[in-house]
Amino acid sequence: MVRVPESQRVRDALENAVVDGHYRPGERLDPAQLEKEFGCSRTPIREALQALERSGLVQIRPKQGTYVTELSISEVAERFEVMAELEGMAARLSAGRIERDALAELEDALQECERHAVEGDADAYYYANARFHGVVYDSCGNDYLRQQAHALKRVLQPYRRLQLRVPDRMRRSMAEHRVIADAISRGDAGVAENAARDHVLVQVKEFSHLVRTWRQLSAS
Repeated sequence: MVRVPESQRVRDALENAVVDGHYRPGERLDPAQLEKEFGCSRTPIREALQALERSGLVQIRPKQGTYVTELSISEVAERFEVMAELEGMAARLSAGRIERDALAELEDALQECERHAVEGDADAYYYANARFHGVVYDSCGNDYLRQQAHALKRVLQPYRRLQLRVPDRMRRSMAEHRVIADAISRGDAGVAENAARDHVLVQVKEFSHLVRTWRQLSAS
């Protein structure tokens, strides 16, 4: 069994705490209190907060502290729309450029997603899902696109993780993955692009679930 690094454990827990409303947008995070809460030293706390800052979930302000980012609903929706275009482009290019080893890794990630979807394990599915998309980005043959896709994915990670809690979302996400993977495997760039774009846009269409949650977090 793979041991999860302490900083990742803290990061995951903090990420869940923010999206669940335990920490509200604009709230200051006290490292000393977090040490007590998670029963660990300052180092994994610091590393977790730095990782969350890179993803955009928190802001570290010099001499002031670390605060949960206040991102409006429209800002999140706009980022999902851009992500959809990047995903579509990456899938289209990958359909013509992916190599055999990467194709095997894509299929392996897909099977891992399927296993966790059947088990109903949203957290495990979240990581397998990230792996699946990462293979698509890394196989597109355009380094600038790869970098931009990975960067925006990090910003949207908490929200993509949250939408996996929408009823039946994992099963439908898995089916969408299969369409994307099959299109890339057979070199069908058009289908791959449309399927990948729609896979992200459906998260915007279901954004009412996220809106309700985020409004609860933003309420005083």
